[in-house]
Amino acid sequence: MPVPVTRALVIVLLSGLLVTGLSDCASAAPAQAAASSAAITAGVADGVPRLRPVVLGTLAHDTSAWTEGLEIDNGTLYESTGLAGRSQLRELDPGTGRLRRASPLPDGLYGEGLTVLGDRIWQLTWQDGVALGWDRNTLTPTRRVPWTGEGWGLCHTADGRVIASDGSDRLRVLSGTDLAPLGSVAVRIAGRPVAGLNELECTPSGVWANVYQTDWLVRIDPGSGAVTAAVDAAGLLTADLRAGTDVLNGIAAIPGTDQFLLTGKFWPTMFRVRFVS
Repeated sequence: MPVPVTRALVIVLLSGLLVTGLSDCASAAPAQAAASSAAITAGVADGVPRLRPVVLGTLAHDTSAWTEGLEIDNGTLYESTGLAGRSQLRELDPGTGRLRRASPLPDGLYGEGLTVLGDRIWQLTWQDGVALGWDRNTLTPTRRVPWTGEGWGLCHTADGRVIASDGSDRLRVLSGTDLAPLGSVAVRIAGRPVAGLNELECTPSGVWANVYQTDWLVRIDPGSGAVTAAVDAAGLLTADLRAGTDVLNGIAAIPGTDQFLLTGKFWPTMFRVRFVS
């Protein structure tokens, strides 16, 4: 997703990386976030359940990680990090957050969301026009498929379909075999569009999505696109931990529980939470 202008300037000064196409994204994102926040607030007022995260524990999180994707599978926490020339696919210990191993993206690609399907990990790129297929065992990229538009979040359903976001108010439905498009669905809360859909997590109860540049997460019915619950995560990261961080982004369901891991870009902490009314 877009890099905020302030963060982009820091990155350019510190690393010399050229980040292009930021001005339009940076100017549009706050207005889009405000509109989505207003839609969610109105939807909650109209009866959509409002939840909050109760913190059950914390894990360490690498403050150099520009988190784009987060998913737990078979005892491993997978994290995709972004920024051109600095993006990685990482394996972490889901109990401690400790890094087990990491592989850089090839050719300076800008990493985005990921999902694990069998022995393959699919990973999006932001504006590079490709998605990567990784061998899960060796953590090496083995396949590239064309990608139209921007890549943001990624997850998969129990029947093997892949759900993707692109920063708009629509979710794409894709084949898990080759990411071929199967359709899309417009996301609405009480009839109002919710744009800025970012990192995704597919669960039996629906698709959870971070809403970019807000503290909201929404749960979406992937069939209808209706938002069935909204989580207000404001205050999850306390003011004394906010310095040097960026937006909330990253949600991973903890298998066998009703709990999730939540984190954000450059955040020092991952939070183990349960969503309650």
